[in-house]
Amino acid sequence: MSTHLSTALRDAHAHPATHPATRPSSAAALAVAIGVRPDLWTDLLEFREESRWTHQFDTDVLAASLDPSLHAELAEAQVWLLTWLPGQGTPLHDHGSSAGAFAVARGTLTERVVAAGRPGGAPRQSTADLEAGRVRYFGAHYVHQVVNTLHEPAVSVHVYAPRLTLMNTYRIDAHGLTRTGTERAGVDW
Repeated sequence: MSTHLSTALRDAHAHPATHPATRPSSAAALAVAIGVRPDLWTDLLEFREESRWTHQFDTDVLAASLDPSLHAELAEAQVWLLTWLPGQGTPLHDHGSSAGAFAVARGTLTERVVAAGRPGGAPRQSTADLEAGRVRYFGAHYVHQVVNTLHEPAVSVHVYAPRLTLMNTYRIDAHGLTRTGTERAGVDW
């Protein structure tokens, strides 16, 4: 196992989440297990100038290639592969009631996390550069933005449990963190 991945897994175990779907043994373990297997995704990769490219994996196909200890989590999850050219990113968003994780499989992504502050106060924000091998796991309603701020393409694996049904978008304004819209699975993507 690479140094980056062992660090990512150590970090995941050091900061256990409270939601069962975000335990390192579930979503984060799946994201890492798939991210370290380029044979599962390299031939699928596409890069688009106009927007990020996404591919939803068939979890039955993935199960044939993953350790059986991950099959129970995989059965409850939705798994996406994303590519990011320099400058491409997401708006500030959450994943509704879905928890999950994402692992950077190639390149570097910058994540900005925003949490509501005290009533009437400004939201708290943090930013981190996540190199290949790093993993982030999160609970439901985790608000973040992910962007490729560097000069090389990036690839990431995203796991959601329960399956992703909606994403809310946000902005930061004078009132704090304000929801600006909702995209629904099967309707908007």
